[in-house]
Amino acid sequence: MFSQTDFAHMERALALASSGMYTTTPNPRVGCVLVKNGEVIGMGFTQPTGQDHAEVQALKDARARGKDPRGATAYVTLEPCSHFGRTPPCAHALIDVRVEKVIAAMEDPNPTVSGRGLTMLRDAGIDVRCGLLANEAHELNIGFVSRMTRRRPWVRMKVAATLDGRTSLPSGESQWITGENARADGHAWRARACAILTGIGTVREDDPQLTVRAVDTPRQPQRVLIDSRLDVPLAARILDGAPPWIFHSAEADSTRVDALCDKGATLVELSNEHGKVDLSAMLTTLADRGINELHVEAGHKLNGSLLREGCVDELLVYLAPSLLGSAPGMFDFAPPDTLDARPHLKFHRIDRLGDDLRILARFAKAKVVKSELR
Repeated sequence: MFSQTDFAHMERALALASSGMYTTTPNPRVGCVLVKNGEVIGMGFTQPTGQDHAEVQALKDARARGKDPRGATAYVTLEPCSHFGRTPPCAHALIDVRVEKVIAAMEDPNPTVSGRGLTMLRDAGIDVRCGLLANEAHELNIGFVSRMTRRRPWVRMKVAATLDGRTSLPSGESQWITGENARADGHAWRARACAILTGIGTVREDDPQLTVRAVDTPRQPQRVLIDSRLDVPLAARILDGAPPWIFHSAEADSTRVDALCDKGATLVELSNEHGKVDLSAMLTTLADRGINELHVEAGHKLNGSLLREGCVDELLVYLAPSLLGSAPGMFDFAPPDTLDARPHLKFHRIDRLGDDLRILARFAKAKVVKSELR
């Protein structure tokens, strides 16, 4: 069994992991706390890719405090890595300093290495336990888990609408349906994502920057555009700053390729049998490029296509206490033949932000990581 002290230290490790919310991509967000004789002697969280992982940061912190980590307990939010990547295995680092115990929140979701780090530690005579606050650790790295287990990012679709589900006036005017608190919160969700996706319709109508502005962030997510025919105007703001990735089909205007490449855009051709962008293949490509969480802000047509193709994991919906009547809705797809066939979701969270509601609803329950002693 885990003690209340164990819970307290793992909660601190999870808080540390959250400090890397915007910076660890494509690596997971991991925190580590070293405790010896009831005293916290070192803390750390995973640094940007190629730099120290959480365990190494915690060990360096302990040494900076003049503390010896030998015999300590390491609380870490994810199984210490067992393989050489850009950095050496963290399991080796813990073994080398002879910690006495390692308590991990969850196993590494990467099926090629899952459990190996824990086995390595046990084989070295270290007391290893796993499963403390596993679900909390899973939520923190839901995108990384998705990429490792499904080879696709966790896709979160954001929509701002009125109570009758309308997203703009018939003219296309939509600024602003929700209040300032909801808009800032939407930017916070943008910031935690690895990439932000939109479609050519939204670019034409709104000319969005697709950047994080309402909250502080140390990095901007990668911008992604679906534009089957490469119709994006060369003066569009999505082409300013860091170059976007543009997914197009074989029907794209070949004369546009050079001009967009000159603007720095990365073009990727992925066609389906209908001459449109293959959305499922796009998700696989994004995963292969290290995208853990994909944040979608698009119009009702692309939203409907993504839903129809089963490419969305959760909806992030902001509802304003107003009505617009006969105006564009959130999604455009054919209705099901029966009520039983309609897409079902489960409310994950409902919060009030100023005058608006924020609803987080999921199409499929995320895999639950059992809290157990192993």
